[in-house]
Amino acid sequence: MNERRRPAVRTVAVLSPRPGPPHPHQATHGRTFGLSHTSSRQLPDKDDTPTAEDPTPTVLPEQQPAEDGHRDDAHRDDEEAAPADTEPDAGEATAAQDTAPGASAAQDTAPGASAAQDTTKPGDASATDGTPKPGDASTTDGTPKPGDASTADGTPEPGDASATDGTPKSADASATDGTPKADDAPETAPGPEAAAEAEAGAGAEAGSEAAPDTSAVPESDPDPAVPDPSTPDAAVPDPDTPDAAVPDPDTPDAAVPDPDTPDSAPARPGWRGKHPDAARVLAWTATGIAVALVLFALLVPNDLARFTPSRFVRIPAEGILGAALLLVLPPKPRRILAVVGGVGLGLLTILKFLDMGFYWSLERPFDLVLDWVLLDDAESFLKDSIGGGGALAVMIGAIALAVAVIALMTWSVVRLTRLMASRRHFAGRTLLVLGTAWMTCSVLTLEVAGVPVASRSAATLLENRAHAVRAGIKDGQAFARQASVDAFADTPSDQLLTGLRGKDVIFAFIESYGRSAIDDPAMTEPINETLTAKTKELSDAGYSSQSGWLRSPVAGAGSWLAHSTFLSGLWIKNQQRYRNLTSGNRMTLTEAFRRTDAWRTVGIMPGVTRAWPEGKFFGLDHIYDSRELGYQGPKFSWSPVPDQYSLAAFERLEHGKKHSKPLMSEIILTSSHNPWAPIPKTIPEDQVGDGSVYDAIHDAGKDPKEVWKDPAKVRDEYRKAIQYSVTSLVDYVAKHGNKNTVLVFLGDHQPNRTVTGDKAGRDVPIAIVAHDQGVLDRISDWGWTDGLKPASDAPEWRMDTFRDRFLTAYGPEPTS
Repeated sequence: MNERRRPAVRTVAVLSPRPGPPHPHQATHGRTFGLSHTSSRQLPDKDDTPTAEDPTPTVLPEQQPAEDGHRDDAHRDDEEAAPADTEPDAGEATAAQDTAPGASAAQDTAPGASAAQDTTKPGDASATDGTPKPGDASTTDGTPKPGDASTADGTPEPGDASATDGTPKSADASATDGTPKADDAPETAPGPEAAAEAEAGAGAEAGSEAAPDTSAVPESDPDPAVPDPSTPDAAVPDPDTPDAAVPDPDTPDAAVPDPDTPDSAPARPGWRGKHPDAARVLAWTATGIAVALVLFALLVPNDLARFTPSRFVRIPAEGILGAALLLVLPPKPRRILAVVGGVGLGLLTILKFLDMGFYWSLERPFDLVLDWVLLDDAESFLKDSIGGGGALAVMIGAIALAVAVIALMTWSVVRLTRLMASRRHFAGRTLLVLGTAWMTCSVLTLEVAGVPVASRSAATLLENRAHAVRAGIKDGQAFARQASVDAFADTPSDQLLTGLRGKDVIFAFIESYGRSAIDDPAMTEPINETLTAKTKELSDAGYSSQSGWLRSPVAGAGSWLAHSTFLSGLWIKNQQRYRNLTSGNRMTLTEAFRRTDAWRTVGIMPGVTRAWPEGKFFGLDHIYDSRELGYQGPKFSWSPVPDQYSLAAFERLEHGKKHSKPLMSEIILTSSHNPWAPIPKTIPEDQVGDGSVYDAIHDAGKDPKEVWKDPAKVRDEYRKAIQYSVTSLVDYVAKHGNKNTVLVFLGDHQPNRTVTGDKAGRDVPIAIVAHDQGVLDRISDWGWTDGLKPASDAPEWRMDTFRDRFLTAYGPEPTS
C-alpha cells in the first residue's frame, strides 16, 4: 500500500456571504474520513488573508455548506449510522487530500498543526454547531483551558497525545507503527452505505488505490493529521482565532448549576487547595458532627432518668421521612425547608432541655402555656442562692446556649441537605435501607436494653405536647367549674370549726419534707430515730399525735402550689390555677377560722421577701414576712431565716402575748429548702437573740457547690435539714405549747430527684398533735398511725381532700 506522510493541517473557516448547497466533494470527502463537513466555522480576521508566507487556499462561497445545520436530514441520518471513531485507511487519506482546492476544510501547510475533525458524536468535545460542550478542551473564546492538550502556541503540554513532531507518545491510542493497541479496536463497523460512499470518493482520484473495507482493522499508519475523534484532544482550536467558537446560550454550558450541589461550584483557591488532606478531614469531621447533632436532637430523651446509651442506637422515623422530603423537593423549597427544619430541631432540643430541668425539679414536663412565669421564680431562686452576679451569669449562659443550639441544628440540617443533593442516588439508597430496617424493627418489636429500635419518640413528644397545650388552654375553664363547687361555701360561720373553739391552732409546713425522708434506706434510720424521740418528747409533755400520708400536686419545688392545695381543697397544679384561685373568693382553711371571728389569724412567712398581695386571700389578719421578723443574721443559702429563729420570733411577736382571742397561725419553715447547705444548728433559745449568733454557724457550714458534687452528700445534708426543722418545731411546741395547743404539720412536697431517685412518688407525711385527746378522737375514723411517723400502710389521700375532711371532722356536716 502506498504510504506517504503530509504535514498536519489545521482547519479554518471563512464566513460565506450567501448560503449555498454543499459541494459534492465535501460530502464525499467528509464521509470518506468518517468526519462531518459541519466544521467549526470561524470569522476571518483581517490578518488572515493568504499571503506568500501563508498559502492558505480560499474557500469559494458556492462551496460553503448549507446554513440549516450544514447538511440536510439525509446526510444527518447517514452520519448517525456511520461510526465516528472508524479510522480511515492511508489510501483514503491520500485520496481525500488530493481533492481540488474546493474542499470543505482549508488546510494550513504549517508543520506541527493538527486538523480539527468536523464530525461530533455524543460525548465529543464540541457540538455540531461549533459550540464546545461541557468538558471541552478549550474555553468558549478559543483559549485553551487548564489541562488542555496543547498551549496557545501549538506546543503540546506534558501528557499531550502526540509529540511536537507528530509522533505519538507512549500514552497515544495506537503505536507509532500504526498497529492499534489491544483496547484501540473500533467500536462499530460502518454501515454498507457509508462504505459505498467511501469507495466512490476514493475512486474519484486518478491513480489512487482502491478503498479497503473499513470494517477491518487498518494495518497501515493512520494519517497523523487525522486524530482519533474519541480522544478529548480531537478538536484543537486555532490560537490565531480565539473568537472562533461562540457559545450557544441554549447549550448545557449556559445552564446555571444547582447551588445545592457542592461539586458544581468552581474550585476556590486558598488553604483548601494548599492543604487538600486537611480540608478533606475537616469536611468529614463537620459532616460527622452534623449527623451526631441531628440524631441527638431526635433521640435524646426529655428526662434525665431515661438518659441511657440504648436511647442513641435507635432508628428515628422522623429523620428518615424528613430526609426523604428534602431529597425530592426542588432546590429553592429544599433550602427553605432545611432552614425551617433546622430551627425546628433546635427548638425541640431546647424544649427537651426544659423538660429535663422540670422533671428533675418538679417531676413533670415543662408546660408551654402555663410555666413561663416560673422562669422568673427560678431567677429569684438563683439570686437568693448564689447572688445577683451568679444569677446573671447563669441567665446569660442559658440564653447563649439556646441561640447556639438553634444555630448548630440549622447548620447541621443545611449541610446534610446539600450533601444529599450532591449524592442523590446514594442518599436515596441509604434512606431506602433505613426505612426498610425501621419497618422491620417496628413489626418485630425489636428492642435494645428494653428500648425499641424503631423510634418515633420525637413525634410522640410533639403529639403529647400538642395535647398538653390544648388542655392548658382549656384548663382555666375546667378549674373555674371545679372552684364553683364548694360544700362549705354556704355554711354559717357560727357552725364552722366548732370542735376547735378556744384552741390555739398552728398549721406548719416543713419545706421538702417528703416520704423519701422516712422510707429511703439511706435516711430512714436517722430520721426514724428523730421522729421516735420527738414523739416521746411530746408524750412526756402531755401531747398525743397521729400521722398519715397526703399526695402533693407538686414535687421538687412549687411550695406555694402545695400550700394552696392544702388550704383551698382544690388541685392547684400550675401557676394559672394559683392566680385564678387567689383572684376568686374560695374559702380556705385559714379563711374559715377568720370567718368565725373566733380566732386571730397570723402568718409567719420567712420566705416572703417582698410584698405579697395574695396574703389577703388566705384570710390572715397579719403576715410577718422576713422583713418583720427582726432577723439580723446571715442567709443559709435560699432560706432567709433559720427555723428556730422564726419560731422564736413567733413566740415574741404573737404567741407569747396576751390576746383576747386564741391564735390560728400559719408558719412556713424554710431551713430544709434546697440546696440544704449550709444548715443551721439548734442552739439554746436564750442565745438566739437577733440572729447574729448564726454568723459563726454559717461560716462553719458546708459549701453547697462542694456538697452537690456528690449525690450521697446531698442526701445526707437533706436528711440533716429535715431533722433540724422537725426538731425545732417539736421543741417549740413542747416548751411553749399548752393544753389548748393543736399542731398540724406536714411536708409540702418531695425533694428533687437527686435525693429521691427516679421512682419516688409525691406523698408527704402529715401529723396532728394535740394536748386535748378529744381533738384526736374526732379523727379516729381516719385510720392514721399513732405517733409522728406514719406507717407504710397508712391511708394516702390527695392533698386537696384534706380541707373538707378537716372541716367535717371539726364542724357540722357540710350543706348539700
